[in-house]
Amino acid sequence: MTNKRKRRFWTSEATLACFFLLPAIALLITFMIYPIFAVFQISLFKTDKLGRIIQFIGTGNFEILFKRKVFWEVLLRSVTWTVLAVLVKTLMGLVIGLLLNVEFKGRKLARSLVILPWASSIPISAMLWRWTFNDEYGLLNYTLKATGIWGNPPHWLGYPLPAFFANLYVDIWIGIPFMALVILAGLQSIPLDLYDSAQIDGANMWECFYYVTLPLLKRVLLIVTLLSTLWTFNDFNVIYIMTKGGPANTTDILVTFIYKYAFAFLKFGPAAAMAIMTFVILSMVSVIYAIFYFTVEARG
Repeated sequence: MTNKRKRRFWTSEATLACFFLLPAIALLITFMIYPIFAVFQISLFKTDKLGRIIQFIGTGNFEILFKRKVFWEVLLRSVTWTVLAVLVKTLMGLVIGLLLNVEFKGRKLARSLVILPWASSIPISAMLWRWTFNDEYGLLNYTLKATGIWGNPPHWLGYPLPAFFANLYVDIWIGIPFMALVILAGLQSIPLDLYDSAQIDGANMWECFYYVTLPLLKRVLLIVTLLSTLWTFNDFNVIYIMTKGGPANTTDILVTFIYKYAFAFLKFGPAAAMAIMTFVILSMVSVIYAIFYFTVEARG
């Protein structure tokens, strides 16, 4: 019986299917699996300016990072950046999703317009916002001056705190549409009969939202916040295009700092060590989310 199953599996069609999968497997190994192992290897070695391995130093690259104050500042900023961005995206996405779920004239047009920031190219959006925040000829400062709201607006991208929040605003602006549309899809999957039953029992609008909408949206919210957390923590495009981590590294997060260490400072060992730490952090977040998700699933 076993031999028959083996012969049945290795038919010409199965062999042909495996043959067609070989290019995809080769690409996966070349561009994903091999780079991951290479980064792990480099993180344990001292390298020259061309990235060639010189000497095994074990955890030496990690120790170099742990002794640098700037690394801890960047790590803390990365966590702050991610928490603030994901929190605002989730709340705003929930509000917009609820509004788009209501019947009103022009709802289809509104849904189409909401998707534009996310559907547009992120580098192009970041470049447009960099011009908007320009202190001399940007649209924001021009508008503030012309309307008399702020006669002497600041150089938004030239100071640490305004630059950080300018980057944060752009990242949120780009990410909200995805959150809103996924939440909208979750809202539309909720049966209307549940709301009718709740209203018959005397529930008002807020009670329907708290006892019906939120419990049935929790799975969608968990998945979408996990995706948003992973993307936001690794959001290289917005910060590098807007400020390149400046002024004086005060808007750097881990991914931009890794890029600078590797390709500006040519310190490939510490850069690889930071990449490994980023991988570990995001893996831990993913595992925690998975445990929480399956706990929610088990409770029904």
